[in-house]
Amino acid sequence: MSSTLLFSMAAFALAASLTPGPVNIMALSAGLNHGLSRSLRHVTGASMGFTLLLVLVGLGLQSLFHHVPLAGVLLRWAGVAFLLYMAAMLVRASGQEATATPAAAPSFWHGAMMQWLNPKAWVASAAAVSAYTHDGASIAVLAVIFFTLCYASVSAWAAMGSYLGARLTQPHHLRRLNRIMAALLVASALAMALMSTGGTAGA
Repeated sequence: MSSTLLFSMAAFALAASLTPGPVNIMALSAGLNHGLSRSLRHVTGASMGFTLLLVLVGLGLQSLFHHVPLAGVLLRWAGVAFLLYMAAMLVRASGQEATATPAAAPSFWHGAMMQWLNPKAWVASAAAVSAYTHDGASIAVLAVIFFTLCYASVSAWAAMGSYLGARLTQPHHLRRLNRIMAALLVASALAMALMSTGGTAGA
């Protein structure tokens, strides 16, 4: 495999992983409210969840949604519900004192589930598989590249949140940021709902 192809894979993986989306918004929130170390469960879950999704799409999972369109619609509505749930958790956390860390940081399973319910992850997986995979070896290489850069990217969002959380000591600042992130999750959920009502499946 040429170095040019590897560089292209890495550039694609970095762009797909680092750009804003529900998973990165939650990583930022986790870092803000819980610090970097307690956010790494979410980071690990998101990275492993996406990598598994990528591999299964490469093995043909995407075709399920072409044969059973309802499965894609149901997946998106599940994503809508999950994003609204996470937004509600953020709003609830925003009422806490700045010095009191909320009890439950986002879990490994929350991170993984957000990837599987995130249309951005499905689109990125399908695009990467279409562009770069031609055999089992290239799927494996792509999975390793995506896991590494996804972990680094989501960690960077969590680290940014941790940096902000250490400097915003006033409760109203934390409340404001949490509500902004909750609003972004709601916007993502509304966009997902519009996709579902459009009736398209899969990607």
